Amino acid sequence: MILKRHIPFLKAVFYYTISAFGGPQGHLGMMIRTFVEKRKDVTQDELMEYVAFCQMLPGASSTQTVTLIGYKRGGIPLAILTLLIWLTPACILMGAFSFAVLYVNEFHVSLDIFKFIQPMAIGFIAFAALKMYRTLVNNTVTFLIMLIGGIATFLFFKTPWIFPVLIVLGGIVTNFSKKRFPEHVKITPKHIRWTNIWLFLLIFVIVGYFSELARKQNWQNKRVFNLTENTYRYGSLVFGGGDVLMPMMYEQFVVRKKTQYMSPQEYLTGWGLVRAIPGPVFSVSSYMGGLVLRGNGIPLHLLGCLIGSVFIFLPSALLVLFFYPVWYNLKRYAVIYRSLEGINAVVVGIMVAAFFFLMKDTNVWDFTTISLLNVISVAGTFCLLTFTRIPAPLIVLGCLILGILF
Repeated sequence: MILKRHIPFLKAVFYYTISAFGGPQGHLGMMIRTFVEKRKDVTQDELMEYVAFCQMLPGASSTQTVTLIGYKRGGIPLAILTLLIWLTPACILMGAFSFAVLYVNEFHVSLDIFKFIQPMAIGFIAFAALKMYRTLVNNTVTFLIMLIGGIATFLFFKTPWIFPVLIVLGGIVTNFSKKRFPEHVKITPKHIRWTNIWLFLLIFVIVGYFSELARKQNWQNKRVFNLTENTYRYGSLVFGGGDVLMPMMYEQFVVRKKTQYMSPQEYLTGWGLVRAIPGPVFSVSSYMGGLVLRGNGIPLHLLGCLIGSVFIFLPSALLVLFFYPVWYNLKRYAVIYRSLEGINAVVVGIMVAAFFFLMKDTNVWDFTTISLLNVISVAGTFCLLTFTRIPAPLIVLGCLILGILF
């Protein structure tokens, strides 16, 4: 009966999942449309707090954010269900692509249907940035924080430390204000589950130990243990999302002579495919896991996809469900409350920088048919989100149809 009460929410998570293109920045615009405006599961301020908090943790930030939305609605059980619904479709698709990659490469299967998805995602980013700007940037200090944060993010967009550093600095700056915690707001402390952090550390040690043992003793299926350790380590230590995960995996699975499990073309095909499907970018790990264990039969190939799917997201879930109650309880203190104003302004700056960074890499200046259609995709998505109530999946469908026609 308790689950039945949450079925409408879980359905909304599923519809969000199958329409969430564009990586963490693009996902945020769809979160605002789905969970803030349409369903009101969280307020915009709460969502911005989740986003800022998750930027300070390693792992998949959009995955952690949507997990916290489920946590807010129904505690740990609903958070886990939300997480599973969010990552399963993308992981299944990327795992399937690991079987089909030979056909994509050898038969030159066209992916042109997805060519207007990135411009559409930029439109979602513009929508989210404007919404947040109107709410969160309301004085000279927050405007300057947004401006400086945006410029720094644009210049160092692919540098992993930039996001947590800017967020911490933004929180420090607004602590010089005289803003005090409002007396009428009372925060009920949340229970901190220490099991989560101990489990995170225990798994880290165990997978590392067996990976090293398998390597030294040259076990027959040592790749299984090595893949598990590699994947869990990436999920535990990567700041900055897919742009940071990509070179780490490339060095491990393509460059190193002892672990050259795939060609550069196969590797880059996976990253191209994950950008063209909805869901978390970290689901590319399912594809990589499949390729690492291919050649040893279908069961091991499937096991590789499963390892890649589970161990890339498990650290993110354990960390966010441990640290968020800690962060929430700390909000009772004025120093944390004041910092939220600066942290939120930094998040707006990051969104603005993401818009310009992605526009830089999108063909919109050539005055060709494609460049014009890219502009239409960006502007049309932004206008539809801002001035209409058209559901996000229909906008995605429209851009896919545009890809078929042109």
